[in-house]
Amino acid sequence: MAAVLHTDEALAMATRMILEPAGLDRGRLEQVLAMMHQHQLDEAELYFQYAREESWSLEDGIVKEGSHSIDKGVGVRAMAGERTGFSYSDEIILPAIQEAALAARAIARHGATSRQGIAIPSVLNGHRLYVPADPMVTMADQDKVAFLMSLDQSARRLDPRVTQVMASLAAVHEIILVVNSSGVYAADVRPLVRVNVSVILESNGHREQGYVGMGGRYGLDELIAHEAVQDLPRQAIHAASVNLEAIPAPAGTMTVVLASGWPGVMLHEAVGHPLEGDFNRKGTSAFSGRMGETVASALCTVVDDGTLASRRGSLNMDDEGTPTRCTTLIEKGVLTGYMQDRLNARLMGVASTGNGRRESYAHMTLPRMTNTYMLPGPHDPEEIIRSVKSGLYAVNFGGGQVDTTSGKFVFSTSEAYLIEDGRVTRPVKGASLIGSGPEVLNRVTMLGNDLKLDAGVGICGKEGQTIPVGVGQPTMKVDGLTVGGTG
Repeated sequence: MAAVLHTDEALAMATRMILEPAGLDRGRLEQVLAMMHQHQLDEAELYFQYAREESWSLEDGIVKEGSHSIDKGVGVRAMAGERTGFSYSDEIILPAIQEAALAARAIARHGATSRQGIAIPSVLNGHRLYVPADPMVTMADQDKVAFLMSLDQSARRLDPRVTQVMASLAAVHEIILVVNSSGVYAADVRPLVRVNVSVILESNGHREQGYVGMGGRYGLDELIAHEAVQDLPRQAIHAASVNLEAIPAPAGTMTVVLASGWPGVMLHEAVGHPLEGDFNRKGTSAFSGRMGETVASALCTVVDDGTLASRRGSLNMDDEGTPTRCTTLIEKGVLTGYMQDRLNARLMGVASTGNGRRESYAHMTLPRMTNTYMLPGPHDPEEIIRSVKSGLYAVNFGGGQVDTTSGKFVFSTSEAYLIEDGRVTRPVKGASLIGSGPEVLNRVTMLGNDLKLDAGVGICGKEGQTIPVGVGQPTMKVDGLTVGGTG
């Protein structure tokens, strides 16, 4: 396996912030890995993390909460065949690391078939998709509160029906260092920011809530200066206003048009998760054993791309030190790839795709998505709407549930409209989309040329771990989808 060493400022910062305060250096870490290999292992790994988080929340013009936290620790992993030993410590000191290493080694020592030495790292530069800086220090605290106040005031000026405004601002500065016995010695410094706005509108005794947000991997100053951020109050009011006026949604099998952007969350859940390596290695995915087969309409090409600059789901490298990449999962309807971490890639005899991710040092690495989206098609979005005699236009989604084994899902819409005689007409509420990922992909009959990614708010859950992700798609027409309604 190719050895990787990142020698840029990220590695220097990780050394200064994580190793030096604990009296550690690369030599001591390699000694720990060598000790773990006294038992038969395929690979041993140390994952260090130092994370600062800050959040501010405002409710009706009053600061409700301001918090700041620091978390640091080390996760130790030992892999032998399909067996993985994992232990962690929230103390970054040599005795604690050694104790965790012994525990992980003991769990994994049975079942190994090979003994591997310690590789010598070599130099290979990775991506530079974001600036390795602390996003919090780009603004003074009073300016952060003043910004949230301005969002509150803007919402109240826009609509007299606004009865409540909630706004929040969050930032994370994360430094990670990955060292493993296959020769990886790599670091990354990851900024992440996000702003959320929620409003409640009341009219004739009826209340509805609208919620929007945006963010990415940059500083708070850049977030606040973004032209789109000033439009968030209007967007939140629009979302609430639509549902104040909505009629009960019809039910039945009908043509559904999914809007571009955030509706890609359905693609993420119903198609993306079943294309992760662990489910396919174990044969528990709806796509297991179907590589090279036609699994979707020829209009559909789906990728997972961790290399988009400044995007919420992007990473210079994954949590195993593998540089991220753009992986084509489905190409013109044909299944061409799975998302892989190092463990599942090794067991399946393929290369890692840079999709090994974890919530923190206290969690195991899993194959996970980064930014997952469908490439644009040939159709004008207005042409797609005009082609529908009667159907549903789904613009935004709330919650949903997916069975990875079958690909079956239920998603509730938070903003949807009827399509009547080729025109978007009345808003409806209470609509749910019911089907399966493979079924939806095969029923795509038109695909827009308007690919859009989400605004930077995606959070993905798997096996109790949550991580930031991105989603997206162009406008998509699906024939014969089941809609659960209230009318």
